[in-house]
Amino acid sequence: MLQRISQLVVVSAIAGLLVAALALPAVGGVGITARNVAAGFLDMPSNLETPPPPQRSTIYDAEGGVIAEIFDQNRELVPLEDVSPVMIDAILAIEDARFYEHGGLDVAGTLRAAVRTLGGNTQGASSITQQYVKNVQIEAATSQEELDAAREESIARKIRELRYAVALEKRMTKDEILEGYLNIAYFSDGAYGVESAAQHYFNIPASELELHQAATIAGLVRYPYLYNPRFFPEQTVERRNVVLDRMVASGAITEAEAEEAKKEPLEVDLDTPPNGCVPSDEPFFCDYVVQEIEKDERFGPNETERARWLRTAGLEIHTTLRPQVQEASQTAVDEWVPRENESRKVSAQVIIEPGSGQILGMAQGRNYGPDESKLGETSINFATDSDRGGSTGFQAGSTFKAITLAAALEEGLPFSTAFNSPTSVSVSGQRSCNGGTLATWTPSNAGDTAAGTTHNMVSGTKASSNTYFAQLQARVGICDVMKMAEKLGLKRADGTLFTENENSLANSSFTLGSEEVSPLRVANAYATFASGGMYCEPQAITMIEDKQAGSTIEIEPECERVLEEEVADGVAYLLSQTFNGGTASSLGIGRPAAGKTGTTDGSAAAWFAGFTPQMASAVFVADPRGPQQYPLRNVTIGDRYFSVVYGATISGRIWQESFRAAHEGLEVEQLPSAPGRFGSTSVPRAPSEPDDDPSPASDDGGVPDVVGLTEADAVAALEEAGYTANVSGTRLNSPEPEGAVAAVNPDPGTRLPEGATVNVFLSRGGGTAGAGTGEDDDGWFRVRPAHTPTTTRD
Repeated sequence: MLQRISQLVVVSAIAGLLVAALALPAVGGVGITARNVAAGFLDMPSNLETPPPPQRSTIYDAEGGVIAEIFDQNRELVPLEDVSPVMIDAILAIEDARFYEHGGLDVAGTLRAAVRTLGGNTQGASSITQQYVKNVQIEAATSQEELDAAREESIARKIRELRYAVALEKRMTKDEILEGYLNIAYFSDGAYGVESAAQHYFNIPASELELHQAATIAGLVRYPYLYNPRFFPEQTVERRNVVLDRMVASGAITEAEAEEAKKEPLEVDLDTPPNGCVPSDEPFFCDYVVQEIEKDERFGPNETERARWLRTAGLEIHTTLRPQVQEASQTAVDEWVPRENESRKVSAQVIIEPGSGQILGMAQGRNYGPDESKLGETSINFATDSDRGGSTGFQAGSTFKAITLAAALEEGLPFSTAFNSPTSVSVSGQRSCNGGTLATWTPSNAGDTAAGTTHNMVSGTKASSNTYFAQLQARVGICDVMKMAEKLGLKRADGTLFTENENSLANSSFTLGSEEVSPLRVANAYATFASGGMYCEPQAITMIEDKQAGSTIEIEPECERVLEEEVADGVAYLLSQTFNGGTASSLGIGRPAAGKTGTTDGSAAAWFAGFTPQMASAVFVADPRGPQQYPLRNVTIGDRYFSVVYGATISGRIWQESFRAAHEGLEVEQLPSAPGRFGSTSVPRAPSEPDDDPSPASDDGGVPDVVGLTEADAVAALEEAGYTANVSGTRLNSPEPEGAVAAVNPDPGTRLPEGATVNVFLSRGGGTAGAGTGEDDDGWFRVRPAHTPTTTRD
């Protein structure tokens, strides 16, 4: 103990001498100043916390692949034993040759600096321990005031560092101090720490540094800007050679070894790791993960602290993203809505696992970047809500009809609930959630519908009849439908609830999807149907390992039952029927699926939402500049021209192609059968009135879907259904093989009188639409003669 006290007294005296020498121009004042400073030195605080310096945080996908690295400083910590011995020799030779001999203060160096300073030649004398202390204080600064104090050029700061250094030498071993220094030091050009420097300049780990490389890196510490190899290679080489000479002087290497190393060219291979989400292959999911951390209170007291934690704590963030699903989704989105399409349309898709809420894929038809004026670039994640970096949403169209079905089944209405569903109906007396009575509403179908057409839940869902669902909403109660939507996790993309938003409360057409929502919310609602009524919060992160704190945060799914299983299964059954002669009849994926198209008024936005037992998804296409001002009509997207875009035209194709690829290798699972409690699933028959309203030829789905069949098979199928087939001499470009049926008019599912003519168009291949064609809600290209009826649209 006495020995330690005596050492401290000696160091204090030296400190006093140093300060006096540096502070006073006249030698006469040295004695008094030295005595005063030495006394004060003993009373200074000496306990310096040495937390790990800022490190890179890494975001991983579900299979351990790197999605992105995020950092304020490019640093990767490395133990001393993983640093090349020549690197250690080089840094000691140039920065503190007597490091292993002194006790935090290099006495000889300090005295020499003092004498030279008195002679007018200023010279630094910081030991490695003192430099480490300075860097620790800089990195620990949480305010500009603290940062200025750590960097100020003053005698007070030097003495404060010296006091900390002396105390640190008592608490830490020399190897621990040297390891901390090598990890915290700045080695120029954005490289913090020796491991990052070795990777940055030579693309090798610090353990493999050779002599000339180690000398280069060691020479950068003193003046990292002056010796930056990127801008000043000649000065860098000169500095490297100085380091080699110092290594000879310290006995670390021979003069011959130094001369050999000096002959080596600089040859730096500057490799800067990508920082943030912009360079990521999954940028919008990456952004969503960042937003989740910065906005979630469990990760810190405020957003500033959470952002700092993310960028400095060296986190290992494990996420739910599955590479196969993500690749399938992005490939399909890029195929149908190219990122730099001149029409400036955008598409986004979210894929969620039912029963867990885990986000398996999140793709967008845009490049990620801050320049919104640049074609194909945006920092807005259209897949999610505005509070997670998204937009204020887009109207979801008839995908919302599934919510009305859920509300109706929950209230005990059977599948056979039927209404006369002509082209137009008047709905009055609807009561809003705020108690007010809504004005009379007159919705209509997008195409002509016979006056005597009757739909129940099965046929109404297949046909996506607006007039049927308007009446079903009125029967259930619009407020109950809104509450059902909220139960399923749906809300406006601007963050407000439907039952609390004045515009929503005055909205009669809720069931037709006139509310602006995000694909994430729609996909998650459909995942609730797929899971048998279990709602789970959307989840992107499964675990965060905090290197600095030495702790692990595991994030479990947050799920609760919001629907009876039979209600969810009933909705799933009804939505599965859209693939059987309904609006999704051409979107099969070779396994059981359920889904719903959605096209908003004037084709402002087009959607498809659908699921299997393993995945649920929602896809939209619209123009972010304003869907109503820039609708999906007479538009060329990529190399495809569309006269009108419906839910199945693009969004449905994206869903179909992505789901086929995403499910490869997965077991085929069945959807639940129709629950018996909801009664018969038969399609209602219209009354037989041959003079005024001929009955349809097929009550089981109208015009059969013969797209893709040979000409002979298609004609046979149509005639068997009671129709007359007319094979047109005009052939269309389509994805179908040459000679196969490319399209029919009227559309599959259209209910026509017995003997009515169905026009058949054969394919000439080519995969794109021919001139003068449009697209229907099934997504295939159709010629539309003016004299033929059109099918009911979303």
